[in-house]
Amino acid sequence: MLTVALFRGCMFSASALVLCTAFAPVLCAALCAKEEAAFYVSPGGNDAWSGTKAEANEKRSDGPFATLTAARDAIRKLKEQGPLTRPVRVLLRGGRYELAEPLVLSPEDSGTKECPIIYAACPGEKPVLSGGKRITGWKPGEGGLKAGGTPAVRMWTAELPEAKDGKWSFRQLVVNGECRFRPRLPKEGFFFVSSLAGVDFKVKYDTPIQKFEFKPGDIRANWTNLEDVEIVALHFWVDTHLPIESVDEAANTVTLARKSRRKLTDDYTNKGARYYVDNVFEALQTPGEWYLNRQTGVLYYLPKPGEDMSKAEVIAPRTPSLLRLEGKPEAGQFVEHVEFHGLAFSDSAWELGPKDAGDAQAAGSVPGALYAKGARHCAVRQCRLEHLGSYGLELAQGCSDNQITGNEIARLAAGGIRISGGDAAAPEKLRTGNNVVADNEIHHLGQIFHSGIGVLSQHSAGNTIAHNHIHHLYYTGISVGWVWGYRPSVSRDNKIEFNHIHDIGQKLLSDMGGIYTLGVSPGTVVRNNLIHDVDSWGYGGWGIYTDEGSTGILIENNVVYRTKSGGFHQHYGKENTVRNNVFALAREEQIVRSREEPHISFTFEHNIVYHKEGQLLSKKWQDDKFKLDYNVYFNAASKPVTFPGALGLADWQKRGFDAHSLVADPLFVDPDKGNFALKPDSPALSLGFQPIDMSGVGPRKTGTADERR
Repeated sequence: MLTVALFRGCMFSASALVLCTAFAPVLCAALCAKEEAAFYVSPGGNDAWSGTKAEANEKRSDGPFATLTAARDAIRKLKEQGPLTRPVRVLLRGGRYELAEPLVLSPEDSGTKECPIIYAACPGEKPVLSGGKRITGWKPGEGGLKAGGTPAVRMWTAELPEAKDGKWSFRQLVVNGECRFRPRLPKEGFFFVSSLAGVDFKVKYDTPIQKFEFKPGDIRANWTNLEDVEIVALHFWVDTHLPIESVDEAANTVTLARKSRRKLTDDYTNKGARYYVDNVFEALQTPGEWYLNRQTGVLYYLPKPGEDMSKAEVIAPRTPSLLRLEGKPEAGQFVEHVEFHGLAFSDSAWELGPKDAGDAQAAGSVPGALYAKGARHCAVRQCRLEHLGSYGLELAQGCSDNQITGNEIARLAAGGIRISGGDAAAPEKLRTGNNVVADNEIHHLGQIFHSGIGVLSQHSAGNTIAHNHIHHLYYTGISVGWVWGYRPSVSRDNKIEFNHIHDIGQKLLSDMGGIYTLGVSPGTVVRNNLIHDVDSWGYGGWGIYTDEGSTGILIENNVVYRTKSGGFHQHYGKENTVRNNVFALAREEQIVRSREEPHISFTFEHNIVYHKEGQLLSKKWQDDKFKLDYNVYFNAASKPVTFPGALGLADWQKRGFDAHSLVADPLFVDPDKGNFALKPDSPALSLGFQPIDMSGVGPRKTGTADERR
């Protein structure tokens, strides 16, 4: 008989699994009662009940809990009777749970290796833990607004007393499961900073700015609730969020309520930065836009075609965090052996501090809506994180041996996953590492804080970031490191492998990579990743980018193609190894080395570099502090392959490089369609190139959790 492991310690027949899915309230309790302690939570439950029944009894005197907090407290009482002797599972019935505050777990809420505590969806059901509140009471407004010659769209309004009282504000709205955004100007494209209002554009890039000059008409002093209007500037690799303090239309200057961290210029040019103006009531013209008037508490919405506001589900976020695991690693107290399976987390609201412009690299001031500090041997599996107002999930100081596997993380205000620990100067107890982030789909990020990263690892070691599908965001896909230069770093022995990363940058920000590293990182491996379609606004849309002192990294068996600025770029670093990779079809440059230093930058061997346009080896190649050999170079546009100094291969070899390399067609199967498998007679094979199998890239759909490690 075929058996399926559904609950830890429980074996179900295939027929029992079908029945359990259909009749979960009855059979799940009966089949697992001897194997696990079980509590139930339901939107129709009651925290005064025992929580040991999946459904209310006929007299409605007992049944499931209504909240996860009640289930947590019941487990605490259970543990007061003595150490756990069996696993504990909290089963959530399908439906929506509105959280007025996050579920907080402390060290006393820990399980053990043999008896973990698991919060899970009832089989076949879809519980949603929402930090939002449903907005009802919509009324059609009088008349409507007309945009671009289109017929008038009727405005709908809802009154929110909490907003009027200053207790509720939000940046996102979800209508029938889809994100809606505030009105902005211009409707398409960007405005440009005209000048820095008396400050020379040539000042250092990290010069704070609190005032600039705009083109006449771009910003108005008479906009409704001017203090709620926000300038969002896009420059370098950051997005800067600057509420307006005042506007002088006579002088065409705007004074900002916060200082930017960097001068408001566009990349490294002496031109003004791009910006758009967000939350302008007068720009409320396009179906799908909304505006919250915080003074009156009135929410305005222009429906999209087919949206019936009398029936629509409209959710506005109110809670900044949904789940918090709060250990005390500095005191040696951890939250351990707690897992979350098959749950959906959605609708959180988060705001920058009054002096924070949000312009730290990688949206570094934005936390995770699911947050853990001092968590060990915990897991988030097969969950969905969606419509969150920050990063999705954060493993902060003192988190180790945790697993984030098989989740979908999508449509977030910032990035997907943050791993952030104590740096080299921090106490050992605050170090973070040995976590697994695998088999997740992470996509459509940076909807508000545009520089959010798919997976960001800061000051953390020994992590595995593998088999993820990361796509459609505005900055880097995976970033590991967080020390600039050669200072001491704890970021070592990280594995970044078998990830599929694409549609990165999308022409919004600059200076990014599909995979980006920082600092001294011995033992770190970047291998078997598939990276393509990395496109920056200005400079710096690279595939693999070793930046600012990246050292001791092995980069092998990756396929990188269709990037803007190059397949591989090393700004500066020491003794990295780049071998057996395919770098193909970059537009501007192929392989970039942008700083010379008195040590070996990298060894570049057994690679294939294939292009139709752009320089082959660009920037700094005048010294001899690099090693290149056994590579195959080819220009598929039938143009000569030239090396630095406009040298042919023979003259380049006289300089002491690429002694065994070839200029030859590598004979890919179909490179224009992204198939870089080699034909049997490829000359690269004769040089020792090992074929790269991309069939295992991205999330694995089968296998146990242990196999996915």
